[in-house]
Amino acid sequence: MTTKIGFVIVSLLLGFAAPQASAEESFRPYNKVPGISGALTSVGSDTLAGMTTLWVEEFKQLYPGVNGQVQASGSSTAPPALTEQTAQFGPMSRPMRNSEIEAFERAHGYKPTALRVAIDAIGIFVHQDNPVKGMNFVELDSIFSATLRCGATQPVRTWAELGLDYLWAKRSIQMFGRNSVSGTYGYFKKNALCGGDFQNNVNEQPGSASVVQSVASSINTIGYSGVGYQVSGVKRIPIAKTGNHYVEPTRENILSGKYPLSRYLYVYINKHPSKSLSPLEREFIRFIYSEQGQSLVEKDGYVAISPQIALQELAKVGIKVQN
Repeated sequence: MTTKIGFVIVSLLLGFAAPQASAEESFRPYNKVPGISGALTSVGSDTLAGMTTLWVEEFKQLYPGVNGQVQASGSSTAPPALTEQTAQFGPMSRPMRNSEIEAFERAHGYKPTALRVAIDAIGIFVHQDNPVKGMNFVELDSIFSATLRCGATQPVRTWAELGLDYLWAKRSIQMFGRNSVSGTYGYFKKNALCGGDFQNNVNEQPGSASVVQSVASSINTIGYSGVGYQVSGVKRIPIAKTGNHYVEPTRENILSGKYPLSRYLYVYINKHPSKSLSPLEREFIRFIYSEQGQSLVEKDGYVAISPQIALQELAKVGIKVQN
């Protein structure tokens, strides 16, 4: 997933109908414009931390007069930062909640603007020596959940209960996941746990990388995190909503929607409906949706959006692609 891609047009993307094809079927290179400088601040998702940092660092190479700062403590930190105007950009691995939108609207008189910038998938990670072949949502729910809303009749506590051989009979399952300010936490809870509650003994981690590193530290572990956080000592297992027709989190399966834990990643901004963006904000957004910007998405292990989605998002903020 780190290979630079040849972009394709898809007819169905993560359950949303694809837009009609246009003349713009590839990303254009970003071209510098004069006069761009100032402070660029991003506050939000840890999942998007690497991607946002890559964008900011390359943007600063183009514009040495730009001072960039990235804070990545979790998706829930983005809405208040935008509402209180302590950041121009709010990366989030989930859509804003109604309460967050309403708080912003009370402060500003209009809603925040959501921009889809990349596609992510939640990966299920186990130790590299774990022989498990795959899992479905019922099994994931029986491991991570206290409420068992996906159909399991009892919780699973050992690997032997998942069919592994006698060597695993006494190995209890040690779980790792994200903390509650993370959009990844909320997405996994809503989908893999069917909206249920996590067990109290899930070891909550402040960042995606620390989840995967924790899984690598012990043979009996399992964790969920963004698929871009692969490290040595772990393996990602394929998953299924039901049964055992497991699906690998490949780029093709994520784009087609076959992989059942796929999602858009967002950057939220404060865009007044009757005012233009500042030149700095405009150019940073143009950079995100350029050939360079979407290549950095892939470099960080995620999936680039289609050029057609990019055109839709640029239109939201009044940016036209130059011919």
